[in-house]
Amino acid sequence: MTEVKSAEAPAPPAAVPDELTPSRARWHGLRPYLPLVALVVAAILPYSTLHLPGIFEGPLNSPGTLQLLAICLVFGGLAAGYDLLFGRTGMLSFGHALYFAAGVYGTDILVTKAGLPLWQAAVLTVIGGTTLAALLGAVALRTVGIAFAMVTLAFAQVGAILVARDFGGLTGGEEGLPLDVSGLPSALVGVTNTVNLYWLALAYLAIVVLVVHRVSASPTGRVLAGLRDDERRIGVLGLDPYRFKLVAFTLAGGLASAGGVVYVLIVGGASPHITSSELTLSLLVMVVLGGPGTRWGPVLGGVLYMYLDHRLTAFGSSEAVNSLPAFLSHPLSQPLFVLGTVFILAVYFFPGGLASLRSRVTPLLTALRRPR
Repeated sequence: MTEVKSAEAPAPPAAVPDELTPSRARWHGLRPYLPLVALVVAAILPYSTLHLPGIFEGPLNSPGTLQLLAICLVFGGLAAGYDLLFGRTGMLSFGHALYFAAGVYGTDILVTKAGLPLWQAAVLTVIGGTTLAALLGAVALRTVGIAFAMVTLAFAQVGAILVARDFGGLTGGEEGLPLDVSGLPSALVGVTNTVNLYWLALAYLAIVVLVVHRVSASPTGRVLAGLRDDERRIGVLGLDPYRFKLVAFTLAGGLASAGGVVYVLIVGGASPHITSSELTLSLLVMVVLGGPGTRWGPVLGGVLYMYLDHRLTAFGSSEAVNSLPAFLSHPLSQPLFVLGTVFILAVYFFPGGLASLRSRVTPLLTALRRPR
């Protein structure tokens, strides 16, 4: 008998991965240049007269808007530096505000009290803040886990007490210490020169992002990632975890001190609230909000948090909130209540922070565009 063979159905064509399609390939080719494009756009932003009602109180090139953006950029850099500890190395520090405060008060004291030029005060302050981080980190890193967090918190509380009690008559106590602008370059003084402070804050953010990215991509960064995942494995490989953690702790402290130098120029003085542990907790919220261990997540979290912190204060005292019933106007007039609500919702719906937003939204958009 003759065997009858059934006709074989042709195999469906292989699906081409999205990243190999021409449009996707072109997009992947442009992605390395996006940070540079964003930097250029941010640099030319002060030349724009665009007014965004409800978002900013004035045009983009107004001094008030530029000062707000400069503060947001500084805290974006602070969050990125703190992420080097928390997100990339796995160290939870409650005392990171101490090194930021060292940069603020160190610059202010050296300029106002000692009469040093700004560049000398800035260099000495950054060196001093980095040295302080190395010394305190050498002690704190003898502990791990919650004990490490408590030791760093204790160091920060000592610094806050010294500042509040006007140690040596240098800090101004609870009233703070105004910056003597007579010792500053004329390009950094006055409302009309706010744009220069904005560019200075943008340069600080760019330097921090570059440093953190370079460290993370280096062999040291891979060791830090290994410490975050499993510290014992690093020890088995013959590497010293303590030494690498001290490098990360010292570098993060130095970056925070540099941020303090920029911040004191923007706000024109030092105040004791920057020494509180609440600032470190705010940095932790910024990192978690943006996405710990990611390249741009902490920056976005820091910028968004500080923007909301400043704008919600004005929003809470606005007529729109005051006209609401009491059970709504009272909580909405408290910026921390609104910030806490936003943070809870963000963590619940986006556990990976803002950096995971694209990975969560893209499958949804792809499913909606798929033909039925």
